[in-house]
Amino acid sequence: MQGVPIDLPMSSMDLKQVPPVLLYYHSSTKTLAEKIIAIVKESDKNMRLIEICHGIRWDRFRDGWPNIFIDNVEEIAGKDVIFVASFHSPEVIFEQLSLIYAFPRYLVRSFRLILPYFPTGTMERIDTEGQIVTAKSLARMLSLIPLAARGPAQIFIFDIHALQERFYFTDGVIPRLLSAIPYLIRELKNLPDIDNLAIAFPDEGAYKRFHTFMKEWPIILCSKVRDGDKRIVKIKEGDPKGKHVVIIDDLVQTGGTLIECAKALKNEECSAVSIFVTHGVFPEKSWERFIQPEVEFSNIWVTDSIPHANEIVRHKPFKLLSLSEAIVDALLILKSS
Repeated sequence: MQGVPIDLPMSSMDLKQVPPVLLYYHSSTKTLAEKIIAIVKESDKNMRLIEICHGIRWDRFRDGWPNIFIDNVEEIAGKDVIFVASFHSPEVIFEQLSLIYAFPRYLVRSFRLILPYFPTGTMERIDTEGQIVTAKSLARMLSLIPLAARGPAQIFIFDIHALQERFYFTDGVIPRLLSAIPYLIRELKNLPDIDNLAIAFPDEGAYKRFHTFMKEWPIILCSKVRDGDKRIVKIKEGDPKGKHVVIIDDLVQTGGTLIECAKALKNEECSAVSIFVTHGVFPEKSWERFIQPEVEFSNIWVTDSIPHANEIVRHKPFKLLSLSEAIVDALLILKSS
């Protein structure tokens, strides 16, 4: 275990007498966990220690089922524990849930689950009888995390598809719904054409979710409309002419809607188009269509809420906006004063 200082709420007792916080991670989130530690290391404040723990063995039995083991498990009793998870694929959810349920039963003092991407968030309502609301199903599964000594587990989720999904969780856990948008805004303010920006949303859902963050810039709203047998993207409100337009959404799958939105903006003579999505899902390497796209993009920002982002951002015009700092801030590890 490697110790670095952090600042979590505590009494005035001597910091040296306070046990360190233990940070565990899934095998797919090691890079994100190490970035969190690196940010904390850069602080020169007098803080409580955090130890990154490498002692989880993610093995499998010959039949494919998980064989998980926590080394030195007796050391977590009475400790504050953080687990950095990733539910980016159904194949890895069961093994992580098995571990997550186990931590409180090993008598941890408190438990915080970092789950940057809530994968079933887009299936949050029934439009046709017979549909299954899998967002509710996953929330129920997470709500079964046992109580720690100091009470319910806290679950940190970034830019969940719909804020009302917080009510899918029971009172047995505390969902903390966070956003990467404030960190994007800081990035935008470093652009050379900051005074010529406009913000576009590809649909009403993205507008409702994020427009209150973007009051500093003109807003453009796109919408899908029927054109014969097809549905095409058109500009519903706003004027992109001469502007560097940044399209914002919570997630991208194949990217078709974002590309069509960019085409509509280009047709109205915007000067440049960039994209930000918190969750770059990109099934079947659909991100490759943005490398040589039908529309040229100046920047495509994605976060590392899904582990494969670290590979995707090796290709232009993709850029990484890591959630590590936002996670540190959310954990109250660093404070502004």
